[in-house]
Amino acid sequence: MNLKFARTGLFSALPFLFFGGCKDKADNLVKVEKVNVTYTESNEDFPNPERGFYRYSETHASDFSLLDANELKSYRTTQAIEGANYQVLSTLVFRYYILDNVTSAPIPASFITNIGKDMAAARTAGVKLIPRFVYTVRQTAGNCPEGFICPPYGDAPKSVILGHIAQLKPVLQENADVIACVQLGFIGVWGEQYYSDFFGDASTNGGQENKLLDQNWLDRGEVISAMLEAVPQDRMIQVRYPQIKQRFLYGINALITSAPLSDANAFTTADNARIGFHNDCFMASSNDFGTYEDYGNSSSPRVSGGGVVNTLRDYLSNDSKYVAVGGETCSDGYSPANDCEPGGKIQEEFATMHYSYINAHYNNEVNNDWQDGGCMDNIKRNLGYRFVLQSAVLPDNVVHGTNLNIVLNLKNAGYASPFNKRPAKLVLRNKANGELKSFDLTTDVRKWFSGAVKVEEAVKIPSDFPAGEYELLLSLPDAYASIASRPEYSIRFANEGVWEAETGFNKLNHTISVK
Repeated sequence: MNLKFARTGLFSALPFLFFGGCKDKADNLVKVEKVNVTYTESNEDFPNPERGFYRYSETHASDFSLLDANELKSYRTTQAIEGANYQVLSTLVFRYYILDNVTSAPIPASFITNIGKDMAAARTAGVKLIPRFVYTVRQTAGNCPEGFICPPYGDAPKSVILGHIAQLKPVLQENADVIACVQLGFIGVWGEQYYSDFFGDASTNGGQENKLLDQNWLDRGEVISAMLEAVPQDRMIQVRYPQIKQRFLYGINALITSAPLSDANAFTTADNARIGFHNDCFMASSNDFGTYEDYGNSSSPRVSGGGVVNTLRDYLSNDSKYVAVGGETCSDGYSPANDCEPGGKIQEEFATMHYSYINAHYNNEVNNDWQDGGCMDNIKRNLGYRFVLQSAVLPDNVVHGTNLNIVLNLKNAGYASPFNKRPAKLVLRNKANGELKSFDLTTDVRKWFSGAVKVEEAVKIPSDFPAGEYELLLSLPDAYASIASRPEYSIRFANEGVWEAETGFNKLNHTISVK
């Protein structure tokens, strides 16, 4: 035989090859060339699931206003924001469920039914919700140490909260497909776990040395446990301060040096892997208005200052790599630090803390500066994940019964990786009849962290796979069958000439022969 290998070639043989003569071997050898395909990055801002600027909404138990599917769908296209000098498109909707008239009573069945209708509207529209259940979003000024906000605050006792969480569990479980994550809520004004009538008041109004006591931490832990039980196991909850997670996981005496998540224990259904963060005063001050503080306990004082701030920031920076992180800005008093680079460091902070989403509506005094400073377009593109195909090494043909080996070189230009599990599929589409064959890849897209990503896969082509010419495509659909076929819920790559809007596939721009 006089067979030559190209520099990028290899040969595949059928299983019976070695039982034939030399001529049989020559007849059944198939030369496989490795083809290097390159891709062009796109700077377009486009909708992708579970990331970006969210749209705000609220409703009350005393006067429920349903979400409208048509309005939600319109959020997926670029829209102006009231009071803002910028426009956004959105796939996330924050939803305050304000339990204003049930602080001492069960949640009415009609309210829970309406939550289900909200979820259905989101599903129809192709968006997902970030729910937060609270009792009050109002601050009452008066003659108290804080002045601008005085007790009673209007939240509910633990027994009522636990009963309400149990009531909400079925509707949360039934609608996991259109829930991005669930914020802890319930405790305190705005559900931010600070100004509370029943769980400790660490403000100057509280009369307990501006700290939380042991029982306060224990009570809060019961609410977190109940929420982790009520929320579907494949969804995360978010807490307001990093120390809340530490004290829940490691106990009421846990140090602020407690260990964050790591590659070894992330992305499981364990409690530590299911608690993320929402910072509702992002870049508002050096400690984000109390986000980075040690709130003490019965035997230790509240401690703030640079050392505490840096330690908790380090914890959050490491932990946030693996969990859902979002929030909103709340004050422009920290300018220029919360402005665009080089005078500020807003993009650096988004990346350091792995932000997937931010409020489109508040605080516009802060957000408008990003438009004026020239970094808003980057922020819109880079919140959450942004996958860019750079090159791929793909075979020109494959013999059925053997492996199809692929290498994808990409980068995640975003601040974070996806926080919810989803499959990655290699799709072969027959060029003659359009028939689709899909193969699950082993890669976990949640681990496509910011920076360079290399995906190497060996896909076994069944021995009975039909011969023919096939286009190669990559699909990153939602994990839930209810919406897995919906392009709105599939991840789009940031490349020119790759996205198929009608299918939700990303074309690898390569054809392979199956022999």
